[in-house]
Amino acid sequence: MAFGRLERRPGAEPMSDINMTPLIDVMLVLLVIFIITAPLMTSSLKLDLPSTAAARPSDAPAFVALAVDAQGRLFVGDTPVTPQQLLEQVRAAAARDPGTEVQLRADQAVPYGRVAELIGLVQEAGLTRIGFVTDSAGK
Repeated sequence: MAFGRLERRPGAEPMSDINMTPLIDVMLVLLVIFIITAPLMTSSLKLDLPSTAAARPSDAPAFVALAVDAQGRLFVGDTPVTPQQLLEQVRAAAARDPGTEVQLRADQAVPYGRVAELIGLVQEAGLTRIGFVTDSAGK
């Protein structure tokens, strides 16, 4: 102490570091949510697909998912469509990328003639790469 002055301690300095713990907690919760919901997002359309031991998933970067249920109704993804709407949507996909693959899922109860009609519609629209989706025999 010099000449009656009191010593002062410096005040608290502002913190310049970001607290990462809440951010990490939020990211882990989001990761768990995506891990749980990702398998549920594949398809909500319930089909009895034929099974085979040689079924392997395709690695096609661009594809159109078509389905035919047991009643013969057509679907693009999970949305029901008429044959004319299907033709328009497949033509639009062919215009974007002629190499787009069609992934066809057909219920076991669908007659072969209905599947052949669907293949004809797809080829008429301009897409020629058609893959048949099946269940693996291990299920």
